[in-house]
Amino acid sequence: MPDQTVLYEQENHVVTITYNRPESHNAINGQMRKELNEAWTQFSEDENAWVAIITGSGKTFCAGADLKDSVGSTGDFRGTFWEKPTINSFESGKEIFKPVIAAVNGPCVGYGLTAVTFCDFVIASETATFSYPEVRIGIPTIVGAIRLPKKLNWADAMELLLIGEPISANRAKEMGLVWKVCSGDQLLSTAKGLAEKLCNSAPLAARATKEVAIRTQNMGWIESVRFGETMRIVANQTEDATEGKAAFREKREPRWRGH
Repeated sequence: MPDQTVLYEQENHVVTITYNRPESHNAINGQMRKELNEAWTQFSEDENAWVAIITGSGKTFCAGADLKDSVGSTGDFRGTFWEKPTINSFESGKEIFKPVIAAVNGPCVGYGLTAVTFCDFVIASETATFSYPEVRIGIPTIVGAIRLPKKLNWADAMELLLIGEPISANRAKEMGLVWKVCSGDQLLSTAKGLAEKLCNSAPLAARATKEVAIRTQNMGWIESVRFGETMRIVANQTEDATEGKAAFREKREPRWRGH
């Protein structure tokens, strides 16, 4: 539909979610927020969707919040101001343990950069830039300030958070924010090639591994090992685990079903 602000396309087990307001540089307004939340919920709940790619239409990845609809860009909340939940979107940390790839095709600003920090792989075109400009208009960056220091060296995180100027794709790769830089015409094919490789792994085992990697960051060592071993026991009961062992014995490629 031409009025869709978010495109959701699935090919085999790979979903591509596209910011689709190119005339507004893919800035997030109320409609896009609603459609983004619906897209991520659909991906999360669809057992046939194993990997997601997020990208932008046109020449911009995401220009952040649409300042003409800044309230709508945050999404709907229930209750009073002080009762607002903090996790209501992918950008704010919605628990999705399936692999997610960012294919950053141009400027990546504010909300767009926050989404990128929750992706497992970030592939950027040579023309991509990354910025948190909020401090330059008198607004603090919150989720980015929580997330970036856990991913980058302190000074690199502060460069993005406190200076507010855009950095290049190569600088972002140097920091460790970006995994790979490629030409714009190779961006989606590179992301899709990576997604296909990820689909060669058992989807439930991949999700369990990612969940362990995320949750144990805030656990002590003993709790981490106990949680990880519990996840291993659960994963070993799946049909895919049985199939994987059979395929190894029979020297053939496994046929994953996600069960």
